[in-house]
Amino acid sequence: MYLWDGISEFVAVAEAESFTLAAQRLNISTAHVSRQVSALENRLGTKLFYRTTRKVSLTEEGTIYYRHCRQLQTGLEEAERAISNLKDSPQGLVKLTAPVAYGEKFIMPLLNDFMVQYPSVEFSVDLTNRTLDLIEGGYDLAIRLGKLADSSLMAKPLSSRTHYVAASPSYVEKYGQPHTLSELSQHNCLIGNHNYWRFVENGRERNIKVRGNLNCNSGYALRDAVLKGIGIVQLPDYYIEEDIQAGRLLSLLDGHREAKEGIWALYPQNRHLSAKIRVLVDYLVEKLAEQD
Repeated sequence: MYLWDGISEFVAVAEAESFTLAAQRLNISTAHVSRQVSALENRLGTKLFYRTTRKVSLTEEGTIYYRHCRQLQTGLEEAERAISNLKDSPQGLVKLTAPVAYGEKFIMPLLNDFMVQYPSVEFSVDLTNRTLDLIEGGYDLAIRLGKLADSSLMAKPLSSRTHYVAASPSYVEKYGQPHTLSELSQHNCLIGNHNYWRFVENGRERNIKVRGNLNCNSGYALRDAVLKGIGIVQLPDYYIEEDIQAGRLLSLLDGHREAKEGIWALYPQNRHLSAKIRVLVDYLVEKLAEQD
């Protein structure tokens, strides 16, 4: 008796709730999946799924069996990863997602350096400001900025960032500068992804709704506008900190600036990290710390 026969197909159908989707994920035919599951049901002498033309769902017996099979399959995957991790050098494909601007400025140059150091590693990188589903998209790693939503993902801190409110000397000379949060309503505020800015007041976080004549989801475009004296902006440090240090921009409302927030590497939990991911995350931690 081959105890593993049909297990992979059963687990795939249970998770996809579809024989067709399960077959696509396993890269086999739907007919083969159906035969394997039917053979498994015959061997167990019980029905594992309720099947209708619209939906496939687990029976009570199927739910119990799935929990055990999932643990067994995870254990087998862990065993295979543990063996692969014995290899000395990282190798293989890493599928990664990161925010556009931060990814372009910080992550991609480091990934390119990593490939020079480890030429057997390949990257498939999706730079997007959308929060992608790592499991559904098959991503090994995600770079996320700021506060993390509750999830089943594991998070490792890579670095941190803070937000500055800034204006050019020419703008301040012409229009003055806000000294309190309430005075922001008197100024032309250049708006990014949100129509509010984040501050701390009396020890509490506070969001202030702002208005202005430019709304753009590009931090570089907003930096250009604030340097040209068009208005006031709130941007992460990596866009404008050098301009502030050089005197091209003035930092405003420093007493209300939020504490630094994290920049994270996220990956699915309950997985033994492969050598390529473990070495890559450690590499990013080291190199991003050098840039702080």
